Amino acid sequence: MPTLTARTKPRTRRSMELLAERPDGLHFSELWKLVVAELPLAEEDLERLKSGDTKGENAWKWQTSDLVMAGWLRKNNGYWRITALGREALEQHSDTEAFYGAARSAYAYWEAHRHGFAYAQKLVGVIPAGRQLDLDTLAAETRLDRGPLARWLWGARPKGAQWVVDGSGGAAPEVRADDTEKAELFAEIQDWQRLAEETVRPIELRELQELLARENERVPHAPSAWLLHGYLAHDADLVRAWITEGFCSLNAALIGPVDGSVSPEELRVRVEHGYRSVPASRREELASSLLAFLSHMHPGDLVCTLSDGRFHLGTVTGPTEYKSGVLRRTVNWMDVRIDYNDLPEEVQGRFASQHDIVDMTSLLNDLLRLAPTAHPDDDSRAEEPEPEAVGRTGSELPAVDPSLADELLITEDWLTEVRDLLQDRQQLIFYGPPGTGKTYLAQHIAEHLAGDPRAVKLVQFHPSYAYEDFFEGFRPVITKPEAAAGTGTLAFDLRPGPFRKLVDLAEADPSTPYFLIIDEINRANLAKVFGELYFVLEYRNRPVDLQYSGEFHLPRNVFIIGTMNTADRSIALVDAAMRRRFAFVALHPDEEPTDGMLARWIEEQTKSAKISPTEDVAALHRELNRRIEDKDFRIGPSYLMRPSVYAPGGLERVWRTSILPLLEEHHYGDDSVNIQARYGLAALRRAVSGGDA
Repeated sequence: MPTLTARTKPRTRRSMELLAERPDGLHFSELWKLVVAELPLAEEDLERLKSGDTKGENAWKWQTSDLVMAGWLRKNNGYWRITALGREALEQHSDTEAFYGAARSAYAYWEAHRHGFAYAQKLVGVIPAGRQLDLDTLAAETRLDRGPLARWLWGARPKGAQWVVDGSGGAAPEVRADDTEKAELFAEIQDWQRLAEETVRPIELRELQELLARENERVPHAPSAWLLHGYLAHDADLVRAWITEGFCSLNAALIGPVDGSVSPEELRVRVEHGYRSVPASRREELASSLLAFLSHMHPGDLVCTLSDGRFHLGTVTGPTEYKSGVLRRTVNWMDVRIDYNDLPEEVQGRFASQHDIVDMTSLLNDLLRLAPTAHPDDDSRAEEPEPEAVGRTGSELPAVDPSLADELLITEDWLTEVRDLLQDRQQLIFYGPPGTGKTYLAQHIAEHLAGDPRAVKLVQFHPSYAYEDFFEGFRPVITKPEAAAGTGTLAFDLRPGPFRKLVDLAEADPSTPYFLIIDEINRANLAKVFGELYFVLEYRNRPVDLQYSGEFHLPRNVFIIGTMNTADRSIALVDAAMRRRFAFVALHPDEEPTDGMLARWIEEQTKSAKISPTEDVAALHRELNRRIEDKDFRIGPSYLMRPSVYAPGGLERVWRTSILPLLEEHHYGDDSVNIQARYGLAALRRAVSGGDA
């Protein structure tokens, strides 16, 4: 059977043929109706997605984005219109495969040069009205071929595209503009001149870069900390020169002169061009390091490094300077006499990173503690953290409140043990049969220890859950705000999952403990979900390289509580890697803290007149579990901890609809067990009252 892409290609071409018959264009919804009337969707393409579109329509919208990249199609506020270049493509490529292949090549060029196109979009977006930028200048600055750039501007029409012109002052010949399109472009410029009462003037690249730099100006900078790795140069340790001469540096030989005003987009283009012979992953890493040094590091930030086993700490005192292929910042290095082995474990772990520059801001307070009170060469004093900043950190859990134990109907000793386990191991799993309150306890304990419910995130695992759902992965996105109107272009964006989002919050707020609760953790393929994160669960002080992004470490103030239903999967089946990284806490109906919980709940509810029990339900519950031989399938008390159970007929209803179905599933295929005779309410009542069981 043809793939969805193959089934969509004829609809894509037919769309262009229909638009060629309508010079004024069509709303995409009307166009879609015409297309599917002629080329109906296959049954498998009729499935509705979350967006409300069918799979077939969704694929069509994505595929037509390639036509926009090629300059063949324009999408504007939901209306689609073919360009003269698109009509020419229809004539040149009568075969559907050839037609789509030509469009796809335009997308392939965009994909291979996405940093250049992103930079072009930024530059074009800040062109003031009435100022024109030469296309050749834009192509040279962004390192893009003139033809693909001109066609992308003609089809995608990003903000400011009308002000990018050929040397003649009009549309580039590569876009094959017809008389109508030329007239529209000329009219747009004339309308501006008439309203502004000014003439159109050219704009120089430097002026445009200054406008972009002002747009990218940072908000007031919060104190940060950075780790820099010195490299060996001419057989001399570079760090020694840093300390002696009072600076730090980063090699930037192949990107040319640059300063802190450079935009992220321009910097990435320079790296892509200057380091084109190195692997793409290394170029990405270089761009991130250079951007951090140029734009994210500021005077007043702490910097640290290592040389001959000695730790060095300093304060940045000046802006970035470019000299002989090297970026430099002046640094006031402190007289810190600390060996690497004497550093806090978390600080040591960051030095294992192989990146040129590492953000250490989450350890700012740890580094401040290592600073002397005064530099021996001057009267400056290291800024001391506020008392609350060096008090209890987010990695230190508060003591448990006895009132929480009373609220949860558990003992204070058991609650304290759970808190201590979390403090020591940072990851634990509550496991037991259904109804033992695993998720309920996890949520309330986490919220209590965090002190803020916003610092607690719950996710539920299931068999199809994957790393990309849990941590991060690439997802298709529409790159324009008018995406809902079907006018966007296709791209893939790295999207964070719930765990990544929680970690980012924890990094930004190191004084608060953050909790991830994983409900039914054993229902997913754990090795598939966690991937390389297994390593950081055990070694939090060391970084690991991620599948889709850079280096990552798990902050000390992130805690994980999992829940495991042993009726679904025995704890014995959990792989050894998982068992080693988590502490396991049993929650069984006949063990503390669950044993006696139902009786305590009934007593409290009766005292407050919320229920009026007419029989000993706790005794019935104990007798039920006595008859269940498999410990993992015994029934927890939470099924019976609802006021509705104690209303007339309530107990019979919960027994019939919740408890007996679980036991029927447990004994499925075993004809020797009579479920009603063994577990029915009538049999249990007789046993509790002293009659025959």
